[in-house]
Amino acid sequence: MIGAVEVGLIYGVMALGVFLTFRVLNFPDLTVDGSFTTGAATAAVGILNGWHPALATLAGFGTGFIAGGVTGLLHTKGRIDGLLAGILTMIALWSINLRIMGSANIPLLRQETLFTPLREAGLLNTWGGIGGLAVIMAVLGALVVGFLKTDLGLSLRATGDNGQMITSFGVSTDFTKTLTLALSNGFVGMCGALIAQYQGFSDISMGIGLILVGLASVIMGQAIFGQRNLWLAVYAVIVGAVIYRLIIFAALQVGLNPNDMKLITALLVIVALLLPRFKAMVSGKPKSRAVRAPEPALAAKGA
Repeated sequence: MIGAVEVGLIYGVMALGVFLTFRVLNFPDLTVDGSFTTGAATAAVGILNGWHPALATLAGFGTGFIAGGVTGLLHTKGRIDGLLAGILTMIALWSINLRIMGSANIPLLRQETLFTPLREAGLLNTWGGIGGLAVIMAVLGALVVGFLKTDLGLSLRATGDNGQMITSFGVSTDFTKTLTLALSNGFVGMCGALIAQYQGFSDISMGIGLILVGLASVIMGQAIFGQRNLWLAVYAVIVGAVIYRLIIFAALQVGLNPNDMKLITALLVIVALLLPRFKAMVSGKPKSRAVRAPEPALAAKGA
């Protein structure tokens, strides 16, 4: 269970990226499946070539950032539908990732990684390791909240909420959309780099279906904790990533087939999406707006 919590905290980085596109920008981005592997592949190759693990992790963020930027440019400048733009980038990244890796799998078993000091100190897979990762995720979440409170961050949030309104104030929605997609996939790529170092390998198929994992983390976390203000919305998705991993751990513990995990993930997303509507029906209140991005004005007021 401790290992599941650790992995869940690391996947919280990816959940923050999905939060930026799915909640803030209100954009269905499928680039995630490819950019996750891109970040993992970049970090793995960098570490094998003698890079410091921190530099390799930042490189994973950078390559993910570029992948998201490509999707943004295809959508904004190429006028390609957002869903199709993400699919096109994701497909192209499969070949690019193979080019980066040179093979379908890269082992990192005896290489220095960011987790090597924790492992040597005996903190990995302990509550001490969980505490360290929790502090890092708390800081990262605070940085995301701080950024979204800046003028630029408010522009990104307003773009997802009402693009026509923010355009009338002279803001380029093409720029804000592209930047949000780039930042989102930068986080996803960095998560891929961290997971590769944690697991000790990078694999070409490790990102398949990851968008569903990200959506499950975001939707479950905010369905449980809500999104009454920006702080709660951001930290809810991190906790949601941990909850998702614990559910998968519990499913495996009761003897379910590992091949059924994608089905279980899909069912979790469906339940999380329907839960607010079910609550609204029971209480007799209007339908919940839980599947929409938080109102910028409301989030700023509550933050």
